[in-house]
Amino acid sequence: MPFDPATLLAMPPLVSRHELTSRDTILYALGVGATELEFLYEARLIALPTMAVVMAYPGYIWRRPELGVDWQRLLHVGQTVEIHQPLPATARLRGETRFEAVYDKGADKGSLVRTVREIYMEDTGEHLATTVMTSLLRGDGGMGGSDGSPPPPYAIPDREPDAVVALETSINQAAIYRLSGDENPLHIDPEVARAAGFERPILHGLCTFGVVGRALLHELCNNDATRLRRMDVRFSSPVYPGETIVTEIWREGPGKAACRARVAGRKVIVIDNGHVEFA
Repeated sequence: MPFDPATLLAMPPLVSRHELTSRDTILYALGVGATELEFLYEARLIALPTMAVVMAYPGYIWRRPELGVDWQRLLHVGQTVEIHQPLPATARLRGETRFEAVYDKGADKGSLVRTVREIYMEDTGEHLATTVMTSLLRGDGGMGGSDGSPPPPYAIPDREPDAVVALETSINQAAIYRLSGDENPLHIDPEVARAAGFERPILHGLCTFGVVGRALLHELCNNDATRLRRMDVRFSSPVYPGETIVTEIWREGPGKAACRARVAGRKVIVIDNGHVEFA
């Protein structure tokens, strides 16, 4: 069936459940390159705030035939995580995923879709986090959509950053990260990567998101995972496993900052228009 924005927006929330274990929490931390003991050791385990992106994850929903999406041409172009309560390291979780908006860019430019997932404690109903994924459906434009326009990108200050944090990724970073739920072969199969136009498998965008989150946590929150409250980014270019991600940070007043990330050795910005809120 063809893509129909009205049908997508009218769908009831997709409910997903997740029995989060300490093994899941440790594996996610390893997947984004964490080395600190509190993120890796079950005896004193703390969940990284960016782990919200894999909590109660409903799977790669875009391949569902009832959505009518040309999923092979889809790009993940933006991500928001808002933390309402410190994330647990182990828990029974429930996710409710809904399609919030479809912004039609035209028949030859595709559509932007904002997909929102609310994450709750299954037993108590406590609201833990909200994630918003912005996707560009390159093959599904010209069919109408929501009124208005997508939120404008956050501006990066026109001055030198206040801090710069460089974090290396390992050559097998994508192979580890995919074990947290995103098994797209683009990130491990060289033939699939070449068919998509890349010289070799690329790092997951959400893995890059997690590495940048670690840099922000270190610089702005003294590695206190309970202090990071919100993180918005736009993805602008892929990272190859083994590259070093350099995060530039601009403080913008109490509890707010802007950020951008690039790859060392290549003049490529991989995350742009970043906005951070912290305690």
